[in-house]
Amino acid sequence: MAAQWGTRISLRDITDRKRMELELRHLALHDPLTSLANRSLCLDRLRQAMARAQRHHPYYFGLVFLDLDRFKILNDSLGHGFGDRVLVEVARVLERSVRNLDTVSRFGGDEFVILLEELASPREAMQAIQRLRQAIAKPFIIDGHEVQLTASLGITLGSKEAVSPEDLLRNANIAMHHAKKSGRNRFKAFTKTMLERASNLLHLETDLRQAIARHEFFVVYQPIVRLDETGTLHGFEALVRWNHPEKGLISPVDFIPVAEETGIIVELGRFVLHAACQTLFEWRKTNQDAQKLIMSVNLSPRQFSDPLLVDSIVGILDETGLPPSALKLEITESAIMDNASTAVDRLRRLKALGIALSIDDFGTGYSSMSSLQQFPLDTLKIDLGFIRRMDASTEGLEIVKAIINLAHSLRLQVVAEGVEGTEQRNTLMDLGCEFAQGYLYAKPLEDNKAFAYLNESFSKQG
Repeated sequence: MAAQWGTRISLRDITDRKRMELELRHLALHDPLTSLANRSLCLDRLRQAMARAQRHHPYYFGLVFLDLDRFKILNDSLGHGFGDRVLVEVARVLERSVRNLDTVSRFGGDEFVILLEELASPREAMQAIQRLRQAIAKPFIIDGHEVQLTASLGITLGSKEAVSPEDLLRNANIAMHHAKKSGRNRFKAFTKTMLERASNLLHLETDLRQAIARHEFFVVYQPIVRLDETGTLHGFEALVRWNHPEKGLISPVDFIPVAEETGIIVELGRFVLHAACQTLFEWRKTNQDAQKLIMSVNLSPRQFSDPLLVDSIVGILDETGLPPSALKLEITESAIMDNASTAVDRLRRLKALGIALSIDDFGTGYSSMSSLQQFPLDTLKIDLGFIRRMDASTEGLEIVKAIINLAHSLRLQVVAEGVEGTEQRNTLMDLGCEFAQGYLYAKPLEDNKAFAYLNESFSKQG
């Protein structure tokens, strides 16, 4: 019997499986909220752009890091659901503002990264930046709310010399942070100087964290005197200093902003407050005249926003034994005004303890007479920048005069900082300023020298 030959065909519909594979691939490479490319896809396309730059010369591409300004305030006030709808709208705006060959990605939160491909020249990247800024700035309506946004942008240009996708992303991010620190709603192009500064700040942050544990910080005290014929010592302002084991004394101008940004300032602030209170308590035990003095201690914006601030201060006063009436806290204008409603409650709680309160660096922020009236303040400190300009022009003098008059109308006493000459002192006395501090009287002194200054001051007065 002859063999029978045939073909057997088995068919199976795999459409659903393929669709699922495509969906899973899409989810793996795209942001679930906005459907934009995610970090993985962006880095992959950036890697491809770098490969093209190696093969073709010249080949220009740009990487833009975009961060929405003050988005957290919008999120907190109108809710995360509303914030998500805003992010989706921003995603569509960004997509419409670039070419089809460019990649818009979301890196999380309110951060977006845009890869600009095949640029004719670096100038074309700047033109793209302007389009993005203009598009973001146009108001749009969501759930009946008109939303007006701004963004801080950083850009780095890719070329044959680019090292890795992660390096380019880091560079664009560094440039964005420079833009944000410059006042928001700006853009900055990356430079090698920025990278060097970022590296230095990273080392500084690491050293800062170790410095607290190694007890490298110490406190100095600058005298505050009465501006009258007696020139009586009124008190001291406590100021922190850092003696680095290798670099020596590091300026507060360099390390205070880093401590503020990283949150280290809260622990550092507690150290300064404890040291200052302990020092004045010891002086009061040794010299009766020290019981007339006030110890002024600065609170940074980060400290002032700490929910545990009041409890922390109460604990330090209990530990050191210093009465609350001997302590004055200096809070910057910006720290108070950033959250005025919370500030009022916090200041009233401190005032109820018997602690004196001062607004520091007045004139550098944006408070007004009406806003100042709601705060339970005792003194106002004029920023040294105004004191220095006082002798330089009539306008400078008029500004200081206006600040003093404003303070007095609010029943606040005035402290002038940065007084360096007798002419400045005499002018401030004529204007009715109550207190002054500065190099005319003494530089900030270590505790033993400050105590000697205290003893000498009161011995002269008999």
